[in-house]
Amino acid sequence: MVTEKKSKRRPPKKKLEAFQADDGIGDRIARTTAPRQLDDPIKRAQWNLPDLDSPDETGSYIIELNVQHALGLAGAAHDFIGLYDRVVRPDERPGKPRTKANSPGVRNRVPLQIAKSYFRCDFKEQEWRRIVGLDEQKPMSERAIYRIWPDFPVKANTDRSVATIKGDAALRSFAATGEQITWAVIDSGVDASHPHFGRGDRGPDRQNHALLSKEVADLHRSFSSIHEEVKGSFLDKGVLASPDWDPALTADQRDKLMDEHRKWALSDHYGHGTHVAGIIAGEAPGGGIDICALERQYTMDAEGGKASQSFGERSLSNTKPRGVAPKCKIISLRVLDRLGKGRSSDVIQALEYLREKINDNPKLMRVHGVNLSVGYEFDPEMFAAGQSPLCVAVDRLVQEGVVVVVAAGNTGFGTVAVGIHTTSLGISNSINDPGNASQAITVGSTHRDSPHTYGVSYFSSKGPTGDGRLKPDLVAPGERITSCAAGEKLAQALVDSKRDINGNVAYYVDDSGTSMAAPHVSGAIAAFLSVRREFIGKPLEVKRIFLDSATPLGRERYFEGHGLVDLMRALQLV
Repeated sequence: MVTEKKSKRRPPKKKLEAFQADDGIGDRIARTTAPRQLDDPIKRAQWNLPDLDSPDETGSYIIELNVQHALGLAGAAHDFIGLYDRVVRPDERPGKPRTKANSPGVRNRVPLQIAKSYFRCDFKEQEWRRIVGLDEQKPMSERAIYRIWPDFPVKANTDRSVATIKGDAALRSFAATGEQITWAVIDSGVDASHPHFGRGDRGPDRQNHALLSKEVADLHRSFSSIHEEVKGSFLDKGVLASPDWDPALTADQRDKLMDEHRKWALSDHYGHGTHVAGIIAGEAPGGGIDICALERQYTMDAEGGKASQSFGERSLSNTKPRGVAPKCKIISLRVLDRLGKGRSSDVIQALEYLREKINDNPKLMRVHGVNLSVGYEFDPEMFAAGQSPLCVAVDRLVQEGVVVVVAAGNTGFGTVAVGIHTTSLGISNSINDPGNASQAITVGSTHRDSPHTYGVSYFSSKGPTGDGRLKPDLVAPGERITSCAAGEKLAQALVDSKRDINGNVAYYVDDSGTSMAAPHVSGAIAAFLSVRREFIGKPLEVKRIFLDSATPLGRERYFEGHGLVDLMRALQLV
């Protein structure tokens, strides 16, 4: 009978061996609350987590709540806090989580709810393992935790370049200045004292200031650790308390907190955020203020290789440096510290602040777009592309009507071993998070004024995404881009060029990276929305228009996406 024949059949030995050779794939892609990479010493070092043999040291983690909990997210949050109290502080009186409403700012050992479905916590190794173990003993409908994540460290990823994307032509033909449009820059802060953003912090000049006008003056926030200089040393004073979430704050308390946030968000020790913001908005001043543009200059050795680098002044063309959308207003949300380092949880908090507190009225959008020139390398074994907490937060903000522009990353080129030698080559599937977010506009880099000749920058991260989607979406100028100089970037340029700082000079410096490419697209969209205002609050339509109107460079699509951003064609398309 057929059944007897089947019972005698055995799979061929070779096939069985081939099947066994794939053993372990299931473990690598299985859904687990605690990803296996948390046991990898190399990954832990990359994520700033303590060594596994340092049980008393704490590391920063993000807890993603279980949305399938029988009582919803509120029930999951309540149960998680119960687990936390039981494991981390069993001898203390059980307390509430340190939410945005009562956050004192200091990174202490109390959970911080950074969004409705996420907590940031500092755990010892055995603490989070114990919490996850207790939670996994329950049925799925009663579990508090869906996943535990490392709190990924994030880092920072125009005169001639404005013409490359036809920003100057759009300004002349359509008066596309970015007026009455507001863009948030999530970065290392923005130096509001730079003359590029406006002159004077009082009187009639204040209203024209990109950062100090009444529309945005009270909206700047700092989410990262602050380091105050005391006797030549920098002291970590933790994170500022929030003025936004605690209804018990008095008016005086809130005003004092907002003054502190302005102080830190409108300064930029690292210099990255100021450079980014200057590409989006503002313009070089006139009327008695000199302009000094410093750019990197290289000397070559006898074999034609780069021997040294310094800064020297270069002459500017007749057109002074100007942002793509010169009249756009800027909100500074500081997530990087004085060394240019931050955490993904800080970026999530900034995005949540925009969604819950600034654009809290669906009939009145106070911020129209966001620029994210920060991120971290994507790990395909850690999670599906576009599904990290940061990518999810980006997509949620887009769904609320805000355009989010993200740098693709600078990891598109690397060195590999070939036999006994090494060689350098381009790297596919290298888009950084949050550039993998499906609804973000992800931007790669090209040459500042000859993109058709030189194509996509060698360092620009390349697609496709880990799950096969086309990224980047666009490319824009990102090589040796001239913009506002501040903080350490200005200090280094002045030292190299043997100059002393002059308070009557507006300084500019060149920098490269997809961090510089993304704000070209942010500025272009801000300029577009100031003319085509019917598209405000429709970020997916805006994305479609800019992708459809991009100019192909004739390169591989996973290098250039849909092509070079073209503001004039976007304006003419509708």
